[in-house]
Amino acid sequence: MIHILLIGSGGREHAFAQALAKSPNCKQLYIMPGNAGTSQHGINVSIDVNQFHLVGQFCLDNQISLLVVGPEDPLVKGLRDFFMADPKLAGIAFVGPDKAGAQMEGSKDWSKKFMQKYGIPTAAYQTFTQNTLEEGLAYLENHSLPIVLKADGLAAGKGVLICHSVEEAQAELKEMIAAQKFGSASEKVVVEEFLQGIELSVFVLCDGKNYVLLPSAKDYKRIGEGDTGLNTGGMGAISPVPFANAAFLQKVETQIVSKTLAGLQAEGIHYVGFIFVGLMNVNGEPKVIEYNSRMGDPETEVVLPRIQNDMVELMMAAGTGKLNEVKIEIDERTAVTVMLVSKGYPEVFERGKVMSGMDSVVGSTLFHAGTKLSEAGELLSNGGRVMAITSLGSNIQEALNLSLQNAERISYENKYYRKDIGFEFL
Repeated sequence: MIHILLIGSGGREHAFAQALAKSPNCKQLYIMPGNAGTSQHGINVSIDVNQFHLVGQFCLDNQISLLVVGPEDPLVKGLRDFFMADPKLAGIAFVGPDKAGAQMEGSKDWSKKFMQKYGIPTAAYQTFTQNTLEEGLAYLENHSLPIVLKADGLAAGKGVLICHSVEEAQAELKEMIAAQKFGSASEKVVVEEFLQGIELSVFVLCDGKNYVLLPSAKDYKRIGEGDTGLNTGGMGAISPVPFANAAFLQKVETQIVSKTLAGLQAEGIHYVGFIFVGLMNVNGEPKVIEYNSRMGDPETEVVLPRIQNDMVELMMAAGTGKLNEVKIEIDERTAVTVMLVSKGYPEVFERGKVMSGMDSVVGSTLFHAGTKLSEAGELLSNGGRVMAITSLGSNIQEALNLSLQNAERISYENKYYRKDIGFEFL
């Protein structure tokens, strides 16, 4: 039995906390910083995860044997590199890539060059900076519509714009580069062809040499029903994706996953952790939209409940280079998660609303995304996305109905959620 540290504070981390804590191999779970939901499964620790020396000291003081990183930010900033450089910390099984590996998410330009170099199917692109802004504006003149603009760096999921006219694209390119619309993240901007098709995500767990494929999922980014309105961090998700059958996933594995892993090894990158492959199904052919160096949120809330392996054993296998000894076991049922959000999200939203009704939820699992406990012990909303309600069923409709029934049972002022998650498959 071991002591485990999980880093992060959202619904993804609550899903991981639940899965890790129920393993007989978990003696004590710590979550840094965690939320009200994660505190049901372990001890929340209020240390700034970007203060690497404090994270390291905590691990030494608490005999941590396994460290699992949820969000991308500490990975892009080099948390793994810090651990590997310290002989006292290097022996901890660490699930999350180093700075070089996290560039897959940290730099859109780097990942596009990587895909081009290793023959991985993706959209055609060009990258522009302050020095080449005029060339970029000229390049847009003859670009097919719509035009996709992507900030090169991390922009909290908001750095991708789809422009429907050349004038809009030119104005946005100026805004991103010259006016730093997304701060330093848009010092470089990738201009990309628009891929027409249905999106999905495939998740890969790597140990540096070996990998295992995890279930496919699809998330729903728009705030409004029928995929309308502003982009959010995700209003819900389904797993598996109906069209991602064995033949399609075989294409993903041979054309994308195995080439990606071979490319990372050729670049000298020892990649340990998750790769989130954002895909577009273009007439039955998978193309990569983006890589992320972590699990998605809310996709984690539908993927993890379907994985039947002992989560501590799985994470230890990844962290110690032994994934070749693991066979992934998947629940065949469908998972649907519906996200409860705050009024105003994804713009300026309300916080601090008293929540009730969680104990009347039947047949679904609740994953806290943005919650905290008041001093009086009341559960309060504390984020744009507040709670994910995940249900399993024999099909999307059955699982969705269960999540929607339970969404009604939870109450807080100005609660909002989409009722049509999975709509294009129903």
